[in-house]
Amino acid sequence: MNKPKSSDLSPPLSKTGESLSPSATLAINERSNALVAEGRDIFKFGLGQSPFPVPEVVVQALRDHAHEKDYLPVKGLLELREAIAEWHRRRDNIDCSAEDVVIGPGSKELMFLLQLIHKGSLSLPSPSWVSYAPQADIIGKEVEWIETPQNGGGRLTAKGLHELCEAKPRPRILILNYPNNPTGLTYSSSALKEIADVARHHKITVMSDEIYGEVNHRGEHHSIATFYPEGTVISSGLSKWCGAGGWRLGYMVFPPNLRHLVDALGSAASETYTSVSAPIQWASIRAFEGGEEIDQYLRDSRRILTALGDYIYRQLTSAGVCIEKPEGGFYMFPNMEHIREGLAAQGILTSPQLCEALLNDTGVATLPGNCFGRSDTELSLRLSYVNFDGAAALSAFASRPLGSEISDKELANLCGRSVEAANKMAAWIAGFR
Repeated sequence: MNKPKSSDLSPPLSKTGESLSPSATLAINERSNALVAEGRDIFKFGLGQSPFPVPEVVVQALRDHAHEKDYLPVKGLLELREAIAEWHRRRDNIDCSAEDVVIGPGSKELMFLLQLIHKGSLSLPSPSWVSYAPQADIIGKEVEWIETPQNGGGRLTAKGLHELCEAKPRPRILILNYPNNPTGLTYSSSALKEIADVARHHKITVMSDEIYGEVNHRGEHHSIATFYPEGTVISSGLSKWCGAGGWRLGYMVFPPNLRHLVDALGSAASETYTSVSAPIQWASIRAFEGGEEIDQYLRDSRRILTALGDYIYRQLTSAGVCIEKPEGGFYMFPNMEHIREGLAAQGILTSPQLCEALLNDTGVATLPGNCFGRSDTELSLRLSYVNFDGAAALSAFASRPLGSEISDKELANLCGRSVEAANKMAAWIAGFR
């Protein structure tokens, strides 16, 4: 018998497998690490990972529960689901119980499963986070991009949503993410109410991605579930506000009238991830219990991010960039149209080319706007300004009185790498004017 060639043993890819690409955020992080390993001085403005450590009281809870080894219920540990339901009753004043909460290995997996079990198409404001649309593509779900006003900072309007629904009446999921990745902006209560009224009229399921809710810079996050409780699924987790991205603890809160979605999602979970790590679930109860330690952690995190966001905003606007000041999270989405002519003279015509040139010339790693639903030719990019030691920054900040200003000099000491990257980026942009 002839020996088969090695190529004969390679199974063919499915159409889905052939079309897949790595997540843009994870890819830029791996590329940044590779460049650092080569000796390059790289400023990691690509991956959106909280720079702050997990609060010590939550870490201690993990130590206390490290012995937990049993499989937990598919929908999650009852005590944790109760703590999350209480968190949202307290914060959002919505009617929910442990029976309305599902725990998952990061909110990303739960978003995928929700799209899988829901019959509707996916509606996304442009720009939106990089993984919503690819998840729909994997499932075979239609994606509808909703253009947002140029002067609205990428915020969805009730008018734009209504026009889409009138033109194409059908079941749909609307993903609303705020504070927003990639823009760093959020919605006023009045804007959320207007969107809620349209969603109710057209019977839309709203998946409200509030993973950055507790990192609203003013500590004043409002959920659309307050205005549209019967049709809103809240998605969140520990990664962004509790510094625990690697813990992979996410959750969804469903309205009581959508229990059939809870049951269907639980069935899908039982055939995929089974349940989330037991020690992580037990420890996470402490995070959602809150208390002074958690409150102080959030206050200091917000003040540092607010000061840093304001500094970078001032640097970029001084270079002529038209951009709004971030209101939450740790992102900005600057547009470089004002230097299009200068960039074109260097052969830079697309957002991927823009990010590549910025990386090569300054070492600042960012993501191109086309990863977020914008056209290739729009000269936009997303920067995640968290390239600093969050533990050291919180420690230095611990003794500061509430309300005290942070000078630019102090900020350079607290968040030196991010400040340096912003200065390099602003100088690079100014060179094309």
